[in-house]
Amino acid sequence: MSILQNQRSLFVKAIVASGIMLVMLACMMLLAERASAHGYVESPASRGYLCKLGTNTDCGAVVYEPQSLETSKGFPAAGLTDGKFGSANGIFPKLDEQSSTRWSKVNVTSGQMTFTWKFTANHATTDFRYFITKPTWNPNSPLTRDQFGLVPFCTHDMDGAQPPFTLSHTCDIPQRTGYHVILAVWDVDNTANAFYNTIDVQFGPSTGGDTIAPSAPSGVSASNIGTTSATVSWSASSDNVGVTGYRVYNGSTQIGSTTGALSLNLTGLTSNTTYNITVKAVDAAGNVSAASNTATFKTLTVTTPDTTAPTAPSGLHIMGTPTSSSMMLMWNASTDNVGVTGYRIYNGSALVATVSGTTTDYTVTGLSAGTTYSFSVRAIDAAGNQSAASTISGTTAPSDGGGTAPAWAPGVAYTVGILVTYNGATYECRQSHTSLTGWEPSNVPALWLLK
Repeated sequence: MSILQNQRSLFVKAIVASGIMLVMLACMMLLAERASAHGYVESPASRGYLCKLGTNTDCGAVVYEPQSLETSKGFPAAGLTDGKFGSANGIFPKLDEQSSTRWSKVNVTSGQMTFTWKFTANHATTDFRYFITKPTWNPNSPLTRDQFGLVPFCTHDMDGAQPPFTLSHTCDIPQRTGYHVILAVWDVDNTANAFYNTIDVQFGPSTGGDTIAPSAPSGVSASNIGTTSATVSWSASSDNVGVTGYRVYNGSTQIGSTTGALSLNLTGLTSNTTYNITVKAVDAAGNVSAASNTATFKTLTVTTPDTTAPTAPSGLHIMGTPTSSSMMLMWNASTDNVGVTGYRIYNGSALVATVSGTTTDYTVTGLSAGTTYSFSVRAIDAAGNQSAASTISGTTAPSDGGGTAPAWAPGVAYTVGILVTYNGATYECRQSHTSLTGWEPSNVPALWLLK
């Protein structure tokens, strides 16, 4: 009897250990899938970004990826669901908790204010729009359309252009007093998706509000100067609350930023060119310091043949849901010792198209419905050097008369947009993964969307 009990105990422990490993694997897969997506409001600091910095607490998984607050676009007519503005329709549900004291607030004043977006994948963009709660809103009620003015107080048009990895623009904030919420909307061009950030702001006097800017960084210097790169370093600033990051400028143009590191490797510079670098410190309330001293340097001249290939494009993924005849591919920019001049897109071994070095997306058309394809992207430079390939697989949607979706099964590699049936319901794959027993669509809403 004792031997039998020991065997049962060991069996139970093995099952528990296996379950823990599966959960850890799922989390790692989800974080890896999201690693390239996509952007957030850095200043004035958004609710999700303040969670990442630790200023907001009890936030859930958004601390790892404030750049992933993405759902369908079309706000205010469509897009967000009432009560789920903070979480972008429930991706990070903790962000939907709403009260007058739940979230840290950034001090602002009515009038001109600069909004800065930080991107991890700088997609072609239709526009940026900003909405604000009504003067009579209730801060202790969920965020809904009734709480907001539904005409944006500011729109920054992009007309399909691709922004840099850091983008700032100035808006006029309407007259308000006390605590309010700003909803920032980034409409991605030529896809069905947008990114939504809530920003908790305090107008006028506030209890314990931070209005003191950090001290200016000092000792800015440049080293490791190459033909298209250099390393910039500086000494730390001080602040009455705490410095959250640094912004690096060439003249008056911001060309980079850090979240606390005291150096930055500048890449993509132009050879034989003079740069005048300054650094400014910023805190969680959006207060920006005066500029540091200027570090002036000149990049080296290219004098030898270029035999170095660009790096492989990273973060290759399928943006949005594939149609029955097309998929939109997106990737992060490659780097090169001289400069990337283009990207080659392949379907299997067949070259589909070549796009410019500033383009990081391409829509492949003319595909067959309900078919799985393997795509790859390679970067090229002016000397004809070609990078290693980044690859991804995806399946087009069934045709309009495509019949019933296949039943879900374990051990199958599913990609974004694939439809399956389970227990009489139809689900759409939200994150590419290989299915396991226990990951049935009804059990893991992070992987499957009920249609």
